[in-house]
Amino acid sequence: MKSTMISLVSSVAIGTGGAGWAGQAAGAPPVVDEGGANAREVRHNTIEIDGLDIFYREAGPKDAPVLLLLHGFPSSSHQYRELIALLSDDYRVIAPDYPGFGMSEAPSMGEFEYSFDRFSAIVTSFTDRLELASYTLYVFDYGAPVGFRLASARPDRVDGLIVQNGNAYEEGLREFWDPIKTFWADPSPVNSNALRGLLTIDATRWQYTNGVGDLASVAPESWIFDQALLDRPGNSEIQLAMFYDYRTNVGLYPGWQAYFREHQPPTLIVWGENDFIFPGEGATPYLRDLPDAELHMLPTGHFVLEEYAHETAAMIRSFMERRVASVD
Repeated sequence: MKSTMISLVSSVAIGTGGAGWAGQAAGAPPVVDEGGANAREVRHNTIEIDGLDIFYREAGPKDAPVLLLLHGFPSSSHQYRELIALLSDDYRVIAPDYPGFGMSEAPSMGEFEYSFDRFSAIVTSFTDRLELASYTLYVFDYGAPVGFRLASARPDRVDGLIVQNGNAYEEGLREFWDPIKTFWADPSPVNSNALRGLLTIDATRWQYTNGVGDLASVAPESWIFDQALLDRPGNSEIQLAMFYDYRTNVGLYPGWQAYFREHQPPTLIVWGENDFIFPGEGATPYLRDLPDAELHMLPTGHFVLEEYAHETAAMIRSFMERRVASVD
């Protein structure tokens, strides 16, 4: 099904390592909100996972169905700030930051293995610590390879999938990926340095604005906040390590596709059809393995929620009520 719906700079404490977020003491237990009048308030928490301080946003009743939102590059849980507010009346919405991203701890390359396997292990431990028996995964960009690792390893925990410009098929790796594929084949300094332009303010702004129908709908603090974190000392090497490790995801595509075919999780696909990074060619192959998936192509770019948060929230509500609530 195809839909063509047209329907801070804030002061932040940014460290180079150690505790990722200055707003809560390192090692402090997460703030607990049992619901009630304040259930819709977004809580900004830090929890220690495998020796690292992991920051996360949470809102909604504790006994509500869980939506686990996994962010992409170069962003963090910050990209979900509006969606969390729109859905937290009926759902428990949780969005963590990976190590080296957002307000989570950013250990140096020598202290931590920056890889999608490691991120997946961190998020798996995170779900265990929060005692999330099951959840619907919202995966975007880097969140897709992190989330699909979780889903294929623990299919019984996954109530449903919401896929937004996150790839699991080689058809979705087009022109944007050519220099990255060159880096995969030969991780030389020349090929590594050729990718450093992706870490600049111009590239970050482009990710948010390319393909967008209404530029005025995109808050400039989105890319300014992301860039401030990208510019931390040592972070460029972290991001280059993640670019290189992305090659491991391609080898896992057949396994993820087998998971889709075998388990048939209820799936909603919301895709910015003007995205140059993960173009629409990566959206439609999901239907080969998930024929009952719902596919909505929106006339926008990579960060769909900057322009279509309300429309996406409405689609998620409908999907959750019709397809997930009925799952035993």
